[in-house]
Amino acid sequence: MNNTKEIWINFVHNLQDAICDALEQCDGKASFIEDKWERPEGGGGKTRVIANGNVFEKGGVNTSIVFGDVTPLMRQQLKIDGHKWFACGLSLVIHPINPFVPTVHCNYRMFELYNEQDEVMDRWFGGGTDLTPYYLIDEDAILFHQTYKNACDKSDASFFPAFKKHCDDYFVNTHRGNERRGIGGIFYDYQRATDDKPVDFWINLARDCGYAFMDAYVPIVEKRKHTAYNPEHKHWQEIRRGRYVEFNLVHDRGTIFGLKTNGRIESILMSLPPTVRFEYNYQPIAGSEEDKLLQACLAPKDWV
Repeated sequence: MNNTKEIWINFVHNLQDAICDALEQCDGKASFIEDKWERPEGGGGKTRVIANGNVFEKGGVNTSIVFGDVTPLMRQQLKIDGHKWFACGLSLVIHPINPFVPTVHCNYRMFELYNEQDEVMDRWFGGGTDLTPYYLIDEDAILFHQTYKNACDKSDASFFPAFKKHCDDYFVNTHRGNERRGIGGIFYDYQRATDDKPVDFWINLARDCGYAFMDAYVPIVEKRKHTAYNPEHKHWQEIRRGRYVEFNLVHDRGTIFGLKTNGRIESILMSLPPTVRFEYNYQPIAGSEEDKLLQACLAPKDWV
């Protein structure tokens, strides 16, 4: 195993432990259940699921280390060339019970390609964290974005605006008039080492952003988890969860990659919420709190 692989794998597993510990403390009732799995073509992972807690209705914090031969299907549909490939990452999605607590998604990964001599011929890094509230609370949005700006600024002050724009432009249901899944965060992909930004640079960025999750999300959960809500609030939450499902199944590259590489279906679809609504031509009342959230998803805002 090359040294970069080992460092990255250790980082991913340590981050999984830290995030699970923080979320369990936040919930106060439910604990993560770990399901170790193996992929017949090579590798496996640790799926950790939390459900039916005081705070979290369903969530998963997954790690995977998978590898194999580059197949004709991967060449055709994923535009990947080479002889063998390796991918390792952490991916999480948390769906709270309370509609005033946002859903959150996070993913950090490294991908390597090898030639027939088993030499690394390409390596890239990707990742990000984004927030999907059901009710827009400005101070929560500001905290979330400011935390990731602080994390990105440790590496390069130009990163946060670029990564925020990439996030705003990626998590979009284009089939719904460019309606965003949520209010964004950061997202970057296909970042390769250079002389001035070597491998360690990109690993440190992922580490700073990965561990920023606790500072960006947990305070929001603690502040909102006891907010009173009614069936109308849950109804709107399930409408918006439907948009989440649409994006993940229609557009998300991670979902598509998992399905095209014979990934573990339970882990891939862990991101889907437990209950959703698809109502014909549903529109919130103009000027309502629900409409305020929808307008924020139609027009990205600079929160910091």
